[in-house]
Amino acid sequence: MEFKVNSKELEKLLSKIIPAVPTRTPMPILENFLLEIKEGQLTIYATDLEISLKSSLNIVAEEDIRIIVPARLLNDIVRSLKETVIHFKILANKKINLITDTGKYTISYLEGEEFPEIPSVNKEKNIKELNEISINGMDLKQAFESSSFAMSKEEMRPAMTGTLLEFTEEGIRFVTTDGHRLVNLLNKKVVPKFNQQYVIPERAVSVLMKLLDEKEVNIYLTKSFISFKLNDIELITRLIAQKYPDYSSVIPLENELLMKVKTKELHDSIKRMMLFSISSSTKKVKLSLSKTLLDISAEDIDIGAAGEEKVACDFNGEELEIGFNSVYVNDVLNHLGSEEEIVFKLHSSTKAVIVEPVLKKENIDLMMLLMPVRLNT
Repeated sequence: MEFKVNSKELEKLLSKIIPAVPTRTPMPILENFLLEIKEGQLTIYATDLEISLKSSLNIVAEEDIRIIVPARLLNDIVRSLKETVIHFKILANKKINLITDTGKYTISYLEGEEFPEIPSVNKEKNIKELNEISINGMDLKQAFESSSFAMSKEEMRPAMTGTLLEFTEEGIRFVTTDGHRLVNLLNKKVVPKFNQQYVIPERAVSVLMKLLDEKEVNIYLTKSFISFKLNDIELITRLIAQKYPDYSSVIPLENELLMKVKTKELHDSIKRMMLFSISSSTKKVKLSLSKTLLDISAEDIDIGAAGEEKVACDFNGEELEIGFNSVYVNDVLNHLGSEEEIVFKLHSSTKAVIVEPVLKKENIDLMMLLMPVRLNT
């Protein structure tokens, strides 16, 4: 059995699916690629049992075959080559010869039956529970980039370690929270024909953000899995089988106090105040609001250091002091960095604060929430 493939085409394919190969695993079989040749198409699979990636390219081959090869070794060999044609010769002694104009490389293989089964999410299977929708790749990428930072790292509540995808008649909603901050983004460009919630694991979101571009993405959803089909690659991930907390119950409705501020000015100031707060347990920064001036301060009692700055603002309430974890404020401002001006919606020094862009993007509603910290701790 033999076939030929352009080295750069193969390198491009392998670079897209190598992220699904685990670096450490108690199951050595997962450190391999599954190569499948069927009807003149080479498909390569990788999985860590949570996410699976597969991608294909057309080749000329007289036989069909399924074999398992060392993932990182094959990837490293192909990456190291200049553009050339690689001639694969699959031998009966469980060896593969990779032959180019200037070299010959030999690797071992196993029979494909030993590889874990890759879930299939398509129209023919699970038709009663299957939902599908299409969305622009950049819209999906930007939604994940705006929200993924607020996913929880605490395994005690598995649902909060992922991203909630909520499909409603309003559009597609992306929600993340770790209990200290929350992101709620609604994309109204696509209106689903179904109402359902799905929770995507953090690892799948992280890998997807590296793969997405401006091309359309077809999403297929079942009760247990979700598939993202891009142009030449498919990512399949197991869903988190736990109901997402009722995020709407923590979003305040009575935040009538509004403070508008230039995003960059506030962010620059917060970054400097982090120098004086980062070593404390609460990482506290204090915001003192008045009609036209925001006073930002932080203090490190242990080393006797403190900082204070003033930033212009527009506040419609009476003077108010509120404390935040400076790291969480910095994260929120990092992900609002493209906005010239933002608004803080407050009620009191102990209630959750909503942060939003002043200028809304068309068909995109973005809201971030910050929980305050007590100033007297």
